[in-house]
Amino acid sequence: MFERILFSFIILFSTINYIAQDRVIAERRSVVIESQINELLSSSLTMQGAIAGISIRSAEDGKMIYEYNGDVRLRPASNMKLLTAAAALKVLGEDYTFPTEIHIDGSVKKKTLAGNLYIKGKGDPTLMKENFDNLAKEIRKNGITKIKGNLIGDDSHFDDVRYPLDLPWSDETTYYGAQISALTASPTTDYDSGSVEVIVTPSSKAGEKPKVKITPETSYVKIVNHAVTVGENDKKDITIKRKHAKNTITIEGTVPIKTKAVKEWVGVWEPTRYALALFKQSLEEQGIKVSGKIKTGKVPDNAILIITHKSMPLSELLVPFMKLSNNVHAEMLVKEMGKVVLGEGSWEKGLEVLNLEMVKFGLNSKTMVIRDGSGVSHVDLIPANEISKLLFVVQKETWFSSYQNSLPVSGVPEKMAGGSLRYRMKTADVQGRVKAKTGTLSTVSSLSGYVTTKNGQTLIFSIILNNLLDEEKGKKLEDEFVKILANQ
Repeated sequence: MFERILFSFIILFSTINYIAQDRVIAERRSVVIESQINELLSSSLTMQGAIAGISIRSAEDGKMIYEYNGDVRLRPASNMKLLTAAAALKVLGEDYTFPTEIHIDGSVKKKTLAGNLYIKGKGDPTLMKENFDNLAKEIRKNGITKIKGNLIGDDSHFDDVRYPLDLPWSDETTYYGAQISALTASPTTDYDSGSVEVIVTPSSKAGEKPKVKITPETSYVKIVNHAVTVGENDKKDITIKRKHAKNTITIEGTVPIKTKAVKEWVGVWEPTRYALALFKQSLEEQGIKVSGKIKTGKVPDNAILIITHKSMPLSELLVPFMKLSNNVHAEMLVKEMGKVVLGEGSWEKGLEVLNLEMVKFGLNSKTMVIRDGSGVSHVDLIPANEISKLLFVVQKETWFSSYQNSLPVSGVPEKMAGGSLRYRMKTADVQGRVKAKTGTLSTVSSLSGYVTTKNGQTLIFSIILNNLLDEEKGKKLEDEFVKILANQ
């Protein structure tokens, strides 16, 4: 009996001693981190006149290791997407899909639909031309080769407000500022919803116009090509712009012979009609004739659902969303949360749900200003300590592996792995050891996520830099911060 008590005492003493040693090591690490980061901040010319918010926690217990202005509200840029992704996974679930429906409101006789054909979008940001092709094939399999009525697009799943409140007017024609609609289309598997890809390739002879290719091939946009191919040693200076409220894309400038093609993604005006134009094109290619007009409207109650296409699950959609920092995906997820929880696909209701979910995660909503889901707003304000807190608490969620898998990985060259970090932190001490969300706005850079240290521990960090004169220098500074953590 005495030997058993003695053995238990030895085990208890050893455990206490181990905990004490571990605490000492953690305290020493904290001192080292504080010293190195403070030195980096004080010596950095980049931060003169700028503001930094830094928060570092243990991933194991959430204990704060270091903070600098951690409770100061700062513009997070695309680090806002960390909140949106977490809320979407919590509200919608990993397996959530976005359906697109085909309805008819008339009878089919002798392969002719005596009525209208409806396509109803429910927030799928991944629809491509090939998906419309497949829908057209299914319609033909349903015995329809002629439609006497109209082709009608229903985007009423969301409201008709196309832009978030604070989107700069200068972003209107960009792919990252594309309009939001429940029925939209993407040009490539990057899924830049509501945009087309424009590729300008130099001609083989100076003085000639360069070649222009649009993906997907569509007459919905009109190309005006004023550009000129110039000599091999001349300057490359190409601009690709869409006119406000029009779908005319003008290409101007010069592109040298033998230079690489210039690529640009341009947001279209009215993505619902863009999707409808692609769908009509697919119908025609499958030999299905539409006699009526292309219109927008709602599916009537008496219409019959004949086909449903489902998107990839949310767990897969998060990869292009977060890796490539897709603003349109973020805003569509916000509207979808509003639709699912409060019955209205609007920013107002979606942001109400987002704020509520942050409270459930234990964040202090009273210290945050959230105006969109993407972080494009210069009015959004989030303290670094709230972001690091979120990154700690989501670790216990069943969907955490999907969340973490969606984060860009440092120095990994594959686009859908490294994402926006694929060209950063490529040295051996950090390559592949950082999983974090980047963020960039004019005068703003941010980086928040997880880093594996040299001794195998995981640290959570959030770095938000505001009032920068050069965002690229801000990114380099962020990388230096993270290297300090990785080498502990």
